[in-house]
Amino acid sequence: MRDKSFSSKRFRSIGVLTIASVYILILVGGIVRSTGSGMGCPDWPKCFGSWVPPTSLEELPINYLEVYKEKRIQKNERVGKVLQSIGFTKVAQEIFAHPSQYIETEFNVTKTWIEYVNRLVGVVIGFLIFLTVIYSFPFFKSDPKVFWGAVASFIVVAFQGWLGSLVVSTNLLPEMVTLHMALALVLLALLIYIVVRVQRGLFYQDQSQPSAKVKVLLVTVLVFTFVQVILGTQVREQVDLVASSLNNTGRETWIEQLGSSFLVHRSFSILLVLLHIGLYFVIRRLGNSYLIKVVVAILLVMFAEIVLGMILAYFALPAFAQPLHLLLGTLMFGLQFLLLIRYIYTQKPTYPSPELVA
Repeated sequence: MRDKSFSSKRFRSIGVLTIASVYILILVGGIVRSTGSGMGCPDWPKCFGSWVPPTSLEELPINYLEVYKEKRIQKNERVGKVLQSIGFTKVAQEIFAHPSQYIETEFNVTKTWIEYVNRLVGVVIGFLIFLTVIYSFPFFKSDPKVFWGAVASFIVVAFQGWLGSLVVSTNLLPEMVTLHMALALVLLALLIYIVVRVQRGLFYQDQSQPSAKVKVLLVTVLVFTFVQVILGTQVREQVDLVASSLNNTGRETWIEQLGSSFLVHRSFSILLVLLHIGLYFVIRRLGNSYLIKVVVAILLVMFAEIVLGMILAYFALPAFAQPLHLLLGTLMFGLQFLLLIRYIYTQKPTYPSPELVA
């Protein structure tokens, strides 16, 4: 039993570290977007054909713009053919037709290294996820959901890496960026689930009265927040298009040129505020101190998120607020998922668990 306790603690430690690293990557990714560094490295997995990116233009061939544009086009053609062969003809045609892949990206040492750091953090997460899988082996028989959840996380990360290469080759195609963000939320949910699950026996002792209405409310808030984050990603894509069309000038006019996604995103936040206020009072009536702390943390994050949203809307989209806005949105999602899983595990009947016996 002591071995099981050690395995659980070790797994929780690596799991929490991995979750924290994913949030760091989201923050760095937000910085990449806000500084326009997404194409700082025009190829993948290398950067300008090297594992260590250049520090000056002199290190690149004279025709580097044409070289890396052609490499992106060739890769997109290969990917498009694969997508067509498995039935995704429309997606393949969009990749072929989208003009972004033909845009040449000039070398900028600052943007290159910002993107390179983003990739390094991604590599670190890959190693941490691999360790998570290794440390999940003791649960293969005793709790296979933990093991397979860790394996699923590894698969998602691997797919994210491949998708990241498509984001680069398509020159930040909006659909690819949105899917990239959605999968990051899925990865967070998987990691939070398996970390909470390994210690679920402790939560069975702190039971709450089961309520289908509470579960429905929790799931509704979670789904709505997921949608809100995706809407925010689409707004960000529109901001990039407007900024590009104006050569990054006239920043104070960008907001008024955004489309319906911005209006929906802003209006949707009002609904989320009302849902969270209702959620607070519902959780408070349960009397579970841990759940109350989590919902209070969610409210605090939501308040900070609203403040940042107002700063973005009324102060010409300052670059510093953009990555923080994204980070807090994903943090809200993670806390909501934690709240849902912890609530579910307070509904289970009490029985001896490895954590309690050890």
